[in-house]
Amino acid sequence: MSRYISAESKPQRPRLSTQIRAKLTRTLARFMAGTRPGNHMPQQLDSARILVIRPDHLGDMLFTGPAMRWLRHSLPRAHIALAIGPWGKPALPGLAETYDELIEIPFPAFERGNPSSALTRWSLLWHWGRKLRTDQYDAALVLRPDHWWGAMLARLADIPLRLGFATEQTSPWLTLALPLGREHAVVSNLRLTAALLQESISPDPPQHPLDFHLSPRDLGEADKLLFDIFGVDNFHPLVIIHPGAGAAVKLWQPEKWRQIAQWLADMGVRVLVSGGPDETALTRSVAAAPSGNVVDIGGQTSFATLAALMQRADVVLGPDSGPLHLAVAVGTPTVHLYGPADPLLFGPWGDASRHVVVMSEWDCAPCGKLDWNDPAAHACVKDIPVNKVKTVTERLLSISR
Repeated sequence: MSRYISAESKPQRPRLSTQIRAKLTRTLARFMAGTRPGNHMPQQLDSARILVIRPDHLGDMLFTGPAMRWLRHSLPRAHIALAIGPWGKPALPGLAETYDELIEIPFPAFERGNPSSALTRWSLLWHWGRKLRTDQYDAALVLRPDHWWGAMLARLADIPLRLGFATEQTSPWLTLALPLGREHAVVSNLRLTAALLQESISPDPPQHPLDFHLSPRDLGEADKLLFDIFGVDNFHPLVIIHPGAGAAVKLWQPEKWRQIAQWLADMGVRVLVSGGPDETALTRSVAAAPSGNVVDIGGQTSFATLAALMQRADVVLGPDSGPLHLAVAVGTPTVHLYGPADPLLFGPWGDASRHVVVMSEWDCAPCGKLDWNDPAAHACVKDIPVNKVKTVTERLLSISR
């Protein structure tokens, strides 16, 4: 089946003022960066001070774990500082014991809600550049390929070795820029780490898996919640549906999730519908299936408790989102719905027989466009058939059983 988007429904080109601002930023970058020096590889890498810059949200934070674990294992005596946005903190158990210092920076353009002003962005850059300069780092890894702000921050902090990817936004600020291939984000992170370590690598999920540390307390809270909900110690088979995602164009219709929930309940499967505090209307709608086996827990769990619940589940379903990657990290089979995002770059990092992508059948998917002006016209995910999701879910349930 093929689907096309009409010219009228395509997103508008960026406004001229936006294009001009982007061009001025790139010009300023080249002017301020000046001549790019050599690599400045530290002579004693095993005792170096290394800054890792990761501004993103939960899914990308989890994708950082394999590289951070390899870096820590290779350089046990190095001082590794991790700079993240405060929104990334719930994912830190996925990077447990990989860093010595945590630096919280409110990276502009990554905050949810109203974006910060240009004045705020430049003021923050100047402030944090001066602050980090006093820490005298030997090397910086800018893990997000297009993060010019982070690359510029490393330059203003006078970090002699600055590694990132050769994109138009970041290259002027880097001392070593790797070519960016069409590869999974985990592979990119590992490849950049390999460049710092001056080693070769053939990354794959079995050797460099996702992970999320679950404490006995997390597991105990999950088990108590399951007993309180279902009144039994044996709550299997259990499926968690997480219908929310960070971008509206990634969402499936609530009524389709409701059909899946009712179908599972009719087979005797217990179903939890999970979501964050701002997704309670969505989870309530999905859990409206007329069955006592479908329970809404939207907004009622921490990220760590949700991880423990997912570890207890037989299968987790949802669109492309951080919580679905969390389910992969705790080892539970998953079904991921994809449309605009490219699963080759941002798909589940794990065994493809246990972590299955259900891709939109539209010819234009994946387009990589997550910020369309009219999400209703960008319906590639919404067009995924219910029966296709049922088929994959049923197979994964049989594996779990």
